[in-house]
Amino acid sequence: MDWREIAIETEPDAVEAVSAILIDCGAGGVSIEDPYLVKRQIAEKIWDAYEFPQDMLNRESVLVKSYLSVDSRLEERVGRIRERLRQLDSDFFPGAIRGMGFSQVQEEDWANSWKAYYKPVNIGRRIVIKPTWEDYHQKPGELVIALDPGMAFGTGTHPTTVMCIRFLEDIIQGGETVLDIGTGSGILSIAAGLLGAGEVWAVDFDPVAVTVAAENVTLNGLEDKIKVMEGNLLDGVTGQADILTANIVADVIIRICPDANRVLKNGGVFVASGIIGTRSEEVFEAARGAGFVIKEVSREGEWVSFRAVRED
Repeated sequence: MDWREIAIETEPDAVEAVSAILIDCGAGGVSIEDPYLVKRQIAEKIWDAYEFPQDMLNRESVLVKSYLSVDSRLEERVGRIRERLRQLDSDFFPGAIRGMGFSQVQEEDWANSWKAYYKPVNIGRRIVIKPTWEDYHQKPGELVIALDPGMAFGTGTHPTTVMCIRFLEDIIQGGETVLDIGTGSGILSIAAGLLGAGEVWAVDFDPVAVTVAAENVTLNGLEDKIKVMEGNLLDGVTGQADILTANIVADVIIRICPDANRVLKNGGVFVASGIIGTRSEEVFEAARGAGFVIKEVSREGEWVSFRAVRED
């Protein structure tokens, strides 16, 4: 499959907002080349400078790349991205969008482009995300997730994912049934499995994400515990779970709140993320209206996540 790469040069403060726009507009993948983050990791002797090209280390802006499938909807999606970036630049982050470029890539080229900037990283108290091509010495008590992002958004380092994993570390005691909606690369499902969940159902509407997630589940030896399937959010889900995770976008979270109540047991936990801060109160109101009690809210940059409990 051919993909159109959109590379947006922006300031660090606007990276999360740019990423959200790309995801909302149907990006099949998002990658972030952040020279500031890389240089911090190098200074702390976590990563080695020789692994990164000098032109990237010298860059004074962040490069956000997204990938759109080349099909009949391509030009309409590109038009929406241009318009929303224009609004972002004029209304919220003046001068933040410094440039935008396009190129055509094939899937194998896209997958290889991740490898230069994707390194092992600690998430939360116990979880470490490790790309499949990197060596890592596991420390006592750590749970290491081997991950190949493929064409799916979700390397585990995005703030929305990090906040969800930290919630899961607190919530999972052992043996729970977990529903992971919009699983992407499968990162939250795999984290739940390693943390001790008894059964995990990973669902995504995108067949590419389903394929990638299933491969990552197998890489981590969790195929007996985690079932990956193609589906539209909670449509057709029967039975009740202990935990529901949804790392999506505000509009979708608002829409699924009533169904989230249906698929969770009394006392079940709803973990939601991917919410831009300006939409958070809207989402909280929808969750409360569907019978949830907000127990904890986490914020990182422009992003908000929450943990809520279903109470009859």
